Amino acid sequence: MEILIQADVGVKYAEVIRAKLERAEGDRIMALREEIASLLSQPRPSRGVEAPVITMVSGVNGSGKTTTAAKLANLHRKAGTVLLVSGDTYRDAAHEQLNIWAQRAGVEIVASQRGQDAAAVVHDAMSKAFAKKNSHVVIDTAGRLHTRADLMEELKKIVRVIIKFRPDGPDYNILTIDANLGQNSIQQAKIFTEAIAVNGLVLTKFDGTAKGGAIIPICNELRLPVLYLGVGEGIEDIVEFDPEDFARSVTT
Repeated sequence: MEILIQADVGVKYAEVIRAKLERAEGDRIMALREEIASLLSQPRPSRGVEAPVITMVSGVNGSGKTTTAAKLANLHRKAGTVLLVSGDTYRDAAHEQLNIWAQRAGVEIVASQRGQDAAAVVHDAMSKAFAKKNSHVVIDTAGRLHTRADLMEELKKIVRVIIKFRPDGPDYNILTIDANLGQNSIQQAKIFTEAIAVNGLVLTKFDGTAKGGAIIPICNELRLPVLYLGVGEGIEDIVEFDPEDFARSVTT
């Protein structure tokens, strides 16, 4: 129980896991890891075969969203041509920051300016990607508090633009979750999911001291898979999420 609370799992799910462990036989730590891995084993989003694969990255301010978008662009570059979209039109120098990442990754970027309509930027990017037959599009969006209804409406508008090109919306509608936030991230995830049908998570900043256990209630209550872990500040510092590896990390 203490291990789970320290890992930011929260009291509710710590009790759920503890109750199951009481009925388990054999090594308790192994049983604990198996139960955590089971709780985190949600099915990944399914997508069609048509290119480009569209990934939209959203999250609250400071959750590692722009860095994650850049890392994903770099990851996908190894499998084809990538268009990275600068959809953060609020933050000063947001495009300049993403442009530096694009240069490091060796991918093309669609620029934006502060104050520009983010949905219009995404529309231009989608037109370009379909015309050039890019294999992947990665869209960075502005960080926003989940309590700001106006900014959540802007995200919905961006999704509506994507639907004009791809009726089912983004293939991967990703929400970044900061591993340091603990239980505070659960309400954030609920509101983002209600607004824009998030279908996958990236747990960021997992290289620090945070355990990231809040991802367990998020996965279970919202039925969302964790797709990747951000494990450092470098452009290569992203790995596919493995429930068994994660379970070992939070119980060590």
